[in-house]
Amino acid sequence: MMQTSQQFTPSGSDTTDLLAAAAAGVPGAWSELVRRYTPLLRSRISGFRLQEADAFDVAQATWLRLAENVHRIHTPQHLGGWLATVVSRECIRLLRHGSRSLPVEEPLAAAADPAPGPEDRVVDDEVRAALRTALEALSPRRRALMDALFTDDRRPYTEIAHDLGMAVGSLGPTRARTLRELRALLEHSGMTA
Repeated sequence: MMQTSQQFTPSGSDTTDLLAAAAAGVPGAWSELVRRYTPLLRSRISGFRLQEADAFDVAQATWLRLAENVHRIHTPQHLGGWLATVVSRECIRLLRHGSRSLPVEEPLAAAADPAPGPEDRVVDDEVRAALRTALEALSPRRRALMDALFTDDRRPYTEIAHDLGMAVGSLGPTRARTLRELRALLEHSGMTA
């Protein structure tokens, strides 16, 4: 075992000596551990496709686990496998619990309110009024067609055609012409359709 008063020299040191030196607090031992095993950690972390900051946090957590358990490692020659297991578990833990969470004073207040705000209501009212005006400008027959096609109680085309005195095959083309006319009326009134 190495003494704490000496400086760690990495050349030719095996993992057992390196871990013993790190556990004893020998200067340079932890740096050598980090130098040797960081490529392994990076390799494992890259498989999880974490963001850079999350990958850094996982690596730091893995080194912390080693610092907490350095005296418990009974087979230092398996340190690489131990680190690979720990870093994988840390990645899974991070992914399972979600990556970074930002504290919010009032979580419900931060969520978007699905109800329309006052601006939305004003715009919706203006659009409805412009649409009503445009519908009133249509001929009575075309207005009746729009009403029949776009009400909540949808009826079959055959019924609509019968009620309006039109051929079933003319409903589609008439509908298309009426919608173009409505679009033009809305654009003329300043509404973009």
